[in-house]
Formats: sequence, structure tokens, C-alpha cells
Amino acid sequence: MHLAILETRELRWPDEAACERFAQDLARAPELLDASIELHGTLGAGKTTLVRHLLRALGVQGRIKSPSYAVMESYDLAEHGGRGVVSHFDFYRFGDPREWEDAGFREIFTSPGLKLSEWPEKAAGMLPVPDLALHLDIAEDDARRLRLEACTPRGVSLLASLGPEARP
Repeated sequence: MHLAILETRELRWPDEAACERFAQDLARAPELLDASIELHGTLGAGKTTLVRHLLRALGVQGRIKSPSYAVMESYDLAEHGGRGVVSHFDFYRFGDPREWEDAGFREIFTSPGLKLSEWPEKAAGMLPVPDLALHLDIAEDDARRLRLEACTPRGVSLLASLGPEARP
């Protein structure tokens, strides 16, 4: 599936603190809690690190597990003083995109809540169009490059809500 990209931004994170600041900015966007965000990048690019910082910024306390084996971890933000539900997916171990349908994820993706999907290409053709597609890459100096692609009006609004370092 080819995504229609409405707006693109590029960022560079020299360190993990920059990733954390980005997550905090994103967490303040009211539209986030019903967004679908895809996280693309190689192993070690920082996808799970970004998700952990985002969940912390949304108020999640305690251990934040990677869904590598469980495929999905869910967080009820009401348990942490917030509102909404976050579903964090890791499709890395999918061998066939139909596993997405078999696992019953269609209902989750059509329900309210924030959906964060790592390795979305492993569920190709099954996932709905994301509001944002984030592409993380490791630079030569170990910094991270991030390309943000807004694929829906909500994604454009999320980009507009980010701090000055995320503006072109």
C-alpha cells in the first residue's frame, strides 16, 4: 500500500534526551490519544525507546515492557491519572500479515485509543492508514535521524502541535 503523505518533517536527535523532549511535546497534543502511529527503523534505531518515553510522558508508571513476544501491550491511562488507552504493538515476529487479522487486532484499531505499531511492514496491507509514520535511522555519529510523515489531517495537526525543534 502506498501512503499519501500530506506533510513531512525531518529531525535529528543528538542524544536520548532529545528523543525524550520530542515524546513530551507529542504527549501534549490532544489529538494523540486517538492517533495511530507507525514506527519504522532497523533494530536498535530507537523505536521502543521512543515509545517508552512517550508512555512516561503520558503518565505510565512502573515497568514498560516491549511487546516483542506478546505482540501487544496495553496501557489504561486512567490507572496512571490520565485518560484513554494506549496499545503498543510489535509485529517483528509476524511471518504473515494475516496473523494480524487472526489475532483480533482489527477491533482494537477501530476503537478509540492511541495505537503505536513497531515493524508495521510485517502486517502490511492489514493496518489502517496511520496518522503519522515515523522513520528512525542511526546516523554515523550514533545520533538519530527522524522523518515524520503525516498521512491524515490528524497527523498534520499532530505535527503542528510539536515544539519549535520539530518545525521545518
